[in-house]
Amino acid sequence: MGCDRNCGLIAGAVIGAVLAVFGGILMPVGDMLIERTIKKEVVLEEGTIAYQNWVKTGTEVYRQFWIYDVQNPQEVVANSSKIKVKQRGPYTYRVRYLAKKNITHDPENHTVSFLQPNEAIFEPSLSAGTENDTWTVLNLAVAAAPHLYPNTFVQVVLNSLIKKSKSSMFQKRTVKELLWGYKDPFLSLVPYPISTTVGVFFPYNNTADGVYTVFSGKDNINQVAIIDTYKGKKNLSYWPSYCDMINGTDAASFPPFVEKTRVLRFFSSDICRKTCVYFTSSFSTFKS
Repeated sequence: MGCDRNCGLIAGAVIGAVLAVFGGILMPVGDMLIERTIKKEVVLEEGTIAYQNWVKTGTEVYRQFWIYDVQNPQEVVANSSKIKVKQRGPYTYRVRYLAKKNITHDPENHTVSFLQPNEAIFEPSLSAGTENDTWTVLNLAVAAAPHLYPNTFVQVVLNSLIKKSKSSMFQKRTVKELLWGYKDPFLSLVPYPISTTVGVFFPYNNTADGVYTVFSGKDNINQVAIIDTYKGKKNLSYWPSYCDMINGTDAASFPPFVEKTRVLRFFSSDICRKTCVYFTSSFSTFKS
């Protein structure tokens, strides 16, 4: 009886020791295999998991807009009163849902170039109203004309065209028109070959952003999706010093093995500059 008990204890100890040894060996081996698999699958080349998700991201990206509705347009025009506005929104659109196009690989530089199609779909469930909501807003064409053409004679001509088109400093426009474009009656009377369509984000739909050239990560996994050039340039020529640099990714993907201490940098063509994300204990914060 004592022998059986001692034998059992000894056997258990031996088995435990063997398992501990195997665990000590297999854990780093397993980590190494997992790391090797990740490095293989995150490279931006045909056949990898990352490439499939990168070409057409499954993550939904939204853009929200708030409109400032002018409450006292007549007072502002007649008496130069202080403008009063009321914020309306948000109006939400889903963007960056189309697959990248014109994808070309450079095996020598380990880069991938592409265009990102632009298209926006209105999302009613995430919006405060419909995109046909109509608000009183600044007339962009009328407000810009005096600044673009300061010549006195030209301004007299423009003022006559503004009156003839029955335009004013303020106008009523739908959210869709204001954001994506509308035919302006004043510009339609200008006897010069100019664009008559006005919109805060016109043209956007049916266009493409880029060309982006990013690193594939084939030779350096830490460079996956990092932008090398945008429209053939490494700088924007808009901002002084460091702010003008194009660095980071396009925010659609980042290199693997991201730690909490790492600053995630990405470039946004919509605001024409780079920005950063810092991890905090409860959420990520954006900084430019």
